[in-house]
Amino acid sequence: MASSSQLLTTFLLLTTISLFSPSQSATCTSQTFTGNRLYTFCNDLPSLNSYLHWAYDSAQSTLSIAFVAAPPQPDGWVSWAINPTATGMAGSQALIAFRDSKGGMTVKTYNISSYGPLTESKVWYEVKQSSAEFSGGVIRLFATIVLPEKGRTTVNQVWQVGPSVTGGVPDKHDFLPENLNARGSLDLLRGQSTAGAGGNSRTKKRNLGIMFPVGIIIARYLRTFPSADPAWFYLHVFCQVSAYAIGVAGWGTGLKLGSQSKGVTYSNHRNIGIALFALATVQIFALLLRPKKDHKYRFYWNIYHHGFGYMIVILGIINVFKGFDILKPEAKWRNAYIVVIAVLGGIALLLEAITWVVVLRRKKSSESTKPYDGFNNGHSRQERLAP
Repeated sequence: MASSSQLLTTFLLLTTISLFSPSQSATCTSQTFTGNRLYTFCNDLPSLNSYLHWAYDSAQSTLSIAFVAAPPQPDGWVSWAINPTATGMAGSQALIAFRDSKGGMTVKTYNISSYGPLTESKVWYEVKQSSAEFSGGVIRLFATIVLPEKGRTTVNQVWQVGPSVTGGVPDKHDFLPENLNARGSLDLLRGQSTAGAGGNSRTKKRNLGIMFPVGIIIARYLRTFPSADPAWFYLHVFCQVSAYAIGVAGWGTGLKLGSQSKGVTYSNHRNIGIALFALATVQIFALLLRPKKDHKYRFYWNIYHHGFGYMIVILGIINVFKGFDILKPEAKWRNAYIVVIAVLGGIALLLEAITWVVVLRRKKSSESTKPYDGFNNGHSRQERLAP
């Protein structure tokens, strides 16, 4: 029995680690460009399914970039920008690529001072060369620029995509979380980029929507095996507290994004998020209110703890799908989450069957070893035994 519980513990632990590891596919490394263009570094940017390739000559303060992204519509636009004074869109110095009136691709520069209509203008850096290509629904923006501040090796980058162009002027982009999170910092020499506020929202949502179910599976099934005590308890606490911490961070990010996108409201997603935050906060207090196993109130505590836990899992899964509807990511993300939840459900059903078998065998074993009370093979104490 001990060996089976140890194998089950190891299996769940490895499953937990594999599900929580934020898999980042380095798809930029497989991209190639016409004209034998080569770059020193590349990064998969954390939002809008975008990619950046670059090479930096520190002696000349020259930065060569290739920005790859798919516009929402074939007649849309893509943009990559540097913000020399802040981290957001306002103040950014942008390169925007789109199809001109003659059907060819063009790249223009814009000083983004506000969210109003754009006007082509000079920017903070010098543009030595720029061009763009469109194929397969993807725009590739190429440029070589000279940064005015020599020795500056880290810049604030902003990237964006838009659905349309009217009269040679890019129209307003969407204000979805993926659009608002399209910013971060770029280390030109180390080849590293970091996300702005909100980070990689897809990974956070996936982890949050998986950690709570895994924590419940650990608590429900590992505790059946005495040899798994107290390991199951600490694994359970780790999963639930980690999920709560990520959830609070996501909740705070949602509040910030909401304040930045006035007029854009997702009531159902927001209300479920508030309910989840309240339920999860009360659930965390269960650690402080947990009575001992033999306490008379332990039965009622179990009802409260289990009930809140299952409500959080159900609402959490629903809200993840609400988030998918809002972000509208590639179908692979929704499908991957469905597969993960289905796998966890299958594991839970399998472990449920195993647990019942173990419990029933244990019960049968305890009954078979129980001494008879005043009886001997069905005969009473006063009945004379045959000689």
